[in-house]
Amino acid sequence: MSKTWRPATQLVHGGTLRSQYGETSEAIYLTQGFVYDTSEAAEARFKGETDGFIYARYGSPTNDMFEKRMCALEGAEDARATASGMAAVTAAILCQLKAGDHIVAARALFGSCRWVVETLAPKYGIECTLVDGRYLENWEKAITAKTKVFFLESPTNPTLEVVDIAGVAKLANQVGAKVVVDNVFATPLFQKPLELGAHIVVYSATKHIDGQGRCLGGVVLSDKEWIDENLHDYFRHTGPAMSPFNAWTLLKGIETLPLRVKQQTQNAAKIADFLAEQGKVAKVIYPGRKDHPQADIIAKQMTGGSTLVCFELKGGKEAAFALQNALEIVKISNNLGDSKSLITHPATTTHKNLTEEARAELGISPGTVRLSAGIEDTDDLIEDFARALSKVSG
Repeated sequence: MSKTWRPATQLVHGGTLRSQYGETSEAIYLTQGFVYDTSEAAEARFKGETDGFIYARYGSPTNDMFEKRMCALEGAEDARATASGMAAVTAAILCQLKAGDHIVAARALFGSCRWVVETLAPKYGIECTLVDGRYLENWEKAITAKTKVFFLESPTNPTLEVVDIAGVAKLANQVGAKVVVDNVFATPLFQKPLELGAHIVVYSATKHIDGQGRCLGGVVLSDKEWIDENLHDYFRHTGPAMSPFNAWTLLKGIETLPLRVKQQTQNAAKIADFLAEQGKVAKVIYPGRKDHPQADIIAKQMTGGSTLVCFELKGGKEAAFALQNALEIVKISNNLGDSKSLITHPATTTHKNLTEEARAELGISPGTVRLSAGIEDTDDLIEDFARALSKVSG
């Protein structure tokens, strides 16, 4: 594989491993185990003296191709494919911590991510401080002598806030902590956290990487030393491994990632502009618009907008439900990054477990709606929203 290949080429050819049959499409290796020519060969494999696969929970040829392709795209040295995005998040955080350690996390997180750091980690004696991640001084104030991990997503779910990744990484390096970035909303095409100074990047491959509503998956990417010293044993012994069939499905999805994300982003931008002009819409938040509160940071660390749009309806929950129920093309679903346009009401779905006060603190009101733009015709989507808005009272 050439290191000079551009992303679109890497995503079609990167990491390809062909069998003796020379198949065009990557092979699926649906096996739990592998055999050895001799007992001595098995011993050498387990000692790490020879390369090769041992057990599908540790890795398989199909998973290896997916990991290598993601490394080529992300600019990472090594990766581990996991069964889901949350498996990736949990493994990336817990594999490097012990009782008494401290996490500083942005308060604006996907509901399950927030549960991991706010509820699960403390059960094992790991403390957590949530901060308003938009301001670097909040990260700095939260640091203690026991701080080992900074965790954030940027843009955030669902309100599309942006965190200064380079600024947070600089603070982390001063105290020897590691920065874990959930880069799902930006996609690896629009933002490179490792280049900005982050140490670990995680994805829910279920989202844009598959992008067609077919399977679950996740991936953790970092330098080889960190994975060998922290994630390797955790991964082998706790078993969050990705199915080889899912790895194969994701390999097929990733081939078209640039094409899909380009169209999704164009659609999201045009829909955001349309919604911003509608009287029933109180506000629109989109990373590609100049009126985004953190447009200056976006210009520094992102090369594109987003496939997501967050907007608030003046009529609250009643208006949000009326809009969603009236849409014909756009489907109601809590997923995102799909070829199909999807819409959800965070207060009653992805962030329902937060208190009303916590949601308000994050800017999630009863009228907040999150749109994941698909690859449909732009004019059809705008017409769908126009029809639906006409049925919203107020």
